[in-house]
Formats: sequence, C-alpha cells, structure tokens
Amino acid sequence: MTTEIVIYITDVVKSPLCVSTEDGQTVHDAIAPFIRGGKPIVISFAGVTTLISAFLNSAIGQLYGEFPEDKIRELLSVRDLADDDLELLKRVNDNAKVYFKSRPAYDQAWKEEVGDEE
Repeated sequence: MTTEIVIYITDVVKSPLCVSTEDGQTVHDAIAPFIRGGKPIVISFAGVTTLISAFLNSAIGQLYGEFPEDKIRELLSVRDLADDDLELLKRVNDNAKVYFKSRPAYDQAWKEEVGDEE
C-alpha cells in the first residue's frame, strides 16, 4: 500500500491567501514533478480563505500545457475546497484545456489585439 502524498497549499504559500500568480507558480512547481513521475498527488486547500483564478491558472491551469488531460485527471486530485471555489477551479481547468488545444491561434489573436506590448 502506498502512502497518500498530500500537499497543503497553505504550507507551500505560507498564507491562507491564494491570490498571486507567483504563489501559484510555487504550487505548480511542487505539483508538476509528481505528475511527471507518474505519482498520484493530492492538493489540499484546507485553511485557504481567499482563492482567485489568477492563482489557479498559474498553479493548476498551466499543467494542461505540459501533460495530457487524462494524466492530470488520473494523478491529481484536490480536496477541502468550498463549492464556489470548486466551480472556480472547474472554470479554470475548462479554460486551460481550450486554450492549450489551440494555443497558437489564441496567442496570435492576443498579439493582434495588443500588438507587441504584453
């Protein structure tokens, strides 16, 4: 029997506030090696008081650009999320899947909209 690996978001970001993309990147960097290695990982949002989509895009959404959706679904699970935050995570994941399936087209459209300024 393997021991369940749980990453507590508040331990990684050292705060109950999950609002910055930098903190999201730190979480991503903690999660990705497990998925890359084919090891199941659970992320717990216990103790998180504020959660925004920018954080989730950085922490979880970008995984869809690195790994197949079925691998993420198989190896990554979340717990301790309020219903409204679970809905937010679902939207982030759905948007990431759409974006990474057509990334060049989205990037080109963005470039045309804003020019070379980013």
